[in-house]
Order: sequence, then structure tokens, then C-alpha cells
Amino acid sequence: MYQDQLNLTPNDILEKEFKIDTRGYRLKEVDQFLDIVISDYVQYNKMLKAAEKEKEELLEEIMHLKQEIRNLKMSIEIAKSGDSKEVTNVDVMRRLSQLEKIVYGKEDEE
Repeated sequence: MYQDQLNLTPNDILEKEFKIDTRGYRLKEVDQFLDIVISDYVQYNKMLKAAEKEKEELLEEIMHLKQEIRNLKMSIEIAKSGDSKEVTNVDVMRRLSQLEKIVYGKEDEE
């Protein structure tokens, strides 16, 4: 995934051989190689920071989802433990109708 963003592999660095001049390795060749190594390290650090940020965001999302699961489980338990009879609008209307019959029925008798 990230390998295509880097120029060198660890094996490339290990097996790199520099040509030797009369005073040692060719400085220009060594400097060019080190520039490539530095750019890879910079890119690698950016990838690490991005991965760390993504990890933190995912951990926050996981914590949020776990809390939501706990809340939903609690709601389910409360719903299961509560009355098995749910009061619906139809039930309320029936009770209201019965109360009206009782109230108005007694007024008719007086």
C-alpha cells in the first residue's frame, strides 16, 4: 500500500555501492543517494502520522459505537422488563369512552 510511495527498499540501501575516486567515495553520488534516503524518511514520517491520526479517529468511532450499543441494550432491557401491555391510542379512547358513559350516565339519572 505505502511501498509505492517510497523510492528505496531496505535491501536497496543495504546493497548500495559507491564508486571510489582517488580521495574516497564520490561525494556527489553519496549526496544524491542520501537525498533519496532523506526524502523517503520524510514520506515515511508523513505516512506514520496519517496512520496514527486515522487510528485515533477509528478508536473514537469505536468508543462512540460501543456506547451506543450499551445504550441500545439498556433500552431493550427496559422495554422487556416493563409492562407487557402497551398503552395505545385505542386503549386511551376506550377508557375515555367508558369514563364518559359513567359521568354522563350518572347525570342522566339525577
